[in-house]
Amino acid sequence: MIAHFVNLEWKQYFRSSYWQKSIFLNILLGFFALYFMATFLIIGIGGYFILKEQFPTQDPLVVVNSFLLYAFLGDLIFRYMMQKLPVMNIKPMLLLPISKNKIVHFLLIKSAISFFNTFALFFYIPFAVVLIREGYDTSGVLGWLFSMILLTQCANFFNFLINKNNQVFVGLIALLIVGYLIHYFEIFNLSGFVGQGFDGVYENPIYALIFVVLLVLLYQTNYKQLRNEVYLDAIISEKSKEVAAADLSFADRFGDLAPFIKNDLRLMMRNKRTKSSIWMLVVGLLYGLIFYTQPIYADMEVIFVLVGIFSTGAFLMNFGQFIPAWDSSYYKMLMSQNIKYERYLKSKFMIMTISIVLLFVLGIPYVYFGWKILAVHFAAMIYNIGVNTHVIMYGGSFNRKKINLDEKAAFNYQGTGAVQWLIGIPLMLFPMALFGLISWLVNFETAVITLLILGFAGIAFHKQLMLLITKKYQESKYKMIHAFNQEN
Repeated sequence: MIAHFVNLEWKQYFRSSYWQKSIFLNILLGFFALYFMATFLIIGIGGYFILKEQFPTQDPLVVVNSFLLYAFLGDLIFRYMMQKLPVMNIKPMLLLPISKNKIVHFLLIKSAISFFNTFALFFYIPFAVVLIREGYDTSGVLGWLFSMILLTQCANFFNFLINKNNQVFVGLIALLIVGYLIHYFEIFNLSGFVGQGFDGVYENPIYALIFVVLLVLLYQTNYKQLRNEVYLDAIISEKSKEVAAADLSFADRFGDLAPFIKNDLRLMMRNKRTKSSIWMLVVGLLYGLIFYTQPIYADMEVIFVLVGIFSTGAFLMNFGQFIPAWDSSYYKMLMSQNIKYERYLKSKFMIMTISIVLLFVLGIPYVYFGWKILAVHFAAMIYNIGVNTHVIMYGGSFNRKKINLDEKAAFNYQGTGAVQWLIGIPLMLFPMALFGLISWLVNFETAVITLLILGFAGIAFHKQLMLLITKKYQESKYKMIHAFNQEN
């Protein structure tokens, strides 16, 4: 029966419209997967020698163990955001004499062989092989490796339990931040304490059985939860949802744009796919810490532009690239109303502009790393408002793919087409290249002024640009309606 399920899944995947319409995207994702596998493999093989060189007085295995706490917490957060839980069309099977237990076991086993679980193995297995070759106790290393594999599976099944619980996700992030702060201010070496536990697994491999028990408990918990939901009446029964009405009266100050702005805000707060746009505000705000805390980037001024454009325009890029696909479910109804298309697009522009200014203001503390960074961020803000908002809205007129708002955003490429991949060139690469060229030919100040001039020019000609963009949307209106009516 399991083989039959595998056969059905295989046929469903390769016969789906998504596969047929997105062969290029699937090939591209395959190359990305191979790239990350090769990266993990290289780090796994060379990690021992790199740690030996960087920490000559410490045992590389002890160093790795001391960071495993953050690795597992980061893995859980990454899974929560990226890993799509396995699904299976079980409605036809419930009418057949097929054991519900086998269906549930198949779903759980299917999740266990996810590539999220295999990625880690490309580091742990080569690292363990190198440890054995370097003279470490074989039984101890195998016990340690077995524990890593079990913990990877534990993270997989734990993700089942927390996937629909935003409070747990926030708790994981808080735990990661608190743990780092405790370690940074030397209050307590939490990661070292956890690392000692894994050192104990190496010294006494029998302790690996603790993770076997943990894995069995998580598997059984998930099995009971899913088994209670495998009933036909649970699938066909109507579900009622209570939606908390937020007070959006502040948007009334925008006049005739208010109804559209309120609609977009409700859209972002109530749907899984659009909630990612809100999270991108946090990602954009913290993006600079990746670069500005590293001395190697201190003199690479073109990096300031990369961070400035992305940091102030994170919401712009994530939300703007899918205009008007966010409204694809009711686009036909929307276009049948007596509304001005220009007002509809103007509301999108207003939301993106507010997000750009907000992210710049919240990012002012980056001046701690130098006044040049703040100057570039200000120029990037103006450039995003004057240029990138218009570019991304014009690109939206070529969107022809519907978006299902009830699906999670992570690793979800529904609605993604060639436009979304190509739009990054004018949004990111052009200002970086222009800034780098002028800074090299003239100086830093002239490069910043150039970005400001382009941004202010876009703001000055905003009305004219919006008229051109509106005209393009009106020309494409019926093509969009037809495309959005098609099933993906």
